[in-house]
Amino acid sequence: MPEGDTVYRVARRLDRALSGRLLLGTDLRVPQHATADLSGGTVVTTLSRGKHLLTRIQRDDERWTLHTHLKMEGAWHLHKPGQRWSRPAHQARVVLETAEATAVGFSLGIVELLPTAEEDRVVGHLGPDLLGPDWDEEEALRRLREDPDRPIGEALLDQTRLAGIGNMYQAELCFVSGLHPRTPVGQVPALPRLVRRARQMLELNKERARQATTGDLRNPLWVYRRDTAACRRCGSRIHVDLVGPPGRERASYWCPGCQPEPRTG
Repeated sequence: MPEGDTVYRVARRLDRALSGRLLLGTDLRVPQHATADLSGGTVVTTLSRGKHLLTRIQRDDERWTLHTHLKMEGAWHLHKPGQRWSRPAHQARVVLETAEATAVGFSLGIVELLPTAEEDRVVGHLGPDLLGPDWDEEEALRRLREDPDRPIGEALLDQTRLAGIGNMYQAELCFVSGLHPRTPVGQVPALPRLVRRARQMLELNKERARQATTGDLRNPLWVYRRDTAACRRCGSRIHVDLVGPPGRERASYWCPGCQPEPRTG
């Protein structure tokens, strides 16, 4: 699933291509909105909220928000009018046409159309957005500390604690902080530093096509998807396991040498 910085870049591309443009045609290829037509409306903006995308549209006296989420397979592609699409048409879930560009949302995990005034209904549950203009570090820390026994790897993935971290950043943050992902939140010695590192990582990568946490684009990651490979610091073999509640487990990577198991008892 894309990380928050990837979704931020998608929002920027859509915003630059569509904002201020008149919609000549729209097609929402999901049953609940199949008859919706926003043609004649003007795109106001597209912005990200954690891993969610909000495209605001003004039509007559009404303001609508197209809420989309990439989930695992989704993507937004921009094409010139009449240009052949980059993915098969049967994968398209949303089509937004202007005179200058056609934006196609392929395999989107969520497609919802709602009044802009009701946006809180779909993103109000999210914690502070690491890349948002209203980022609130103290509120993020408060939410993380609400459950001190929860494993830090699981807590970082919970978008209601802070929004924007996925599997990759969870693994990399735990590594650079020397924390095993099963370390309880209450045993993390410098939680504010960890949260600041999270924001720094996303800020540094939000304009990059290729993410890196090591400072070396040739070897960009410390542990993520490097299971069985040697740790870049100590040479130990990287481990991988599942973290999270049953039925919602996510892969987590760590170095047993640099991130020892938390003590119990």
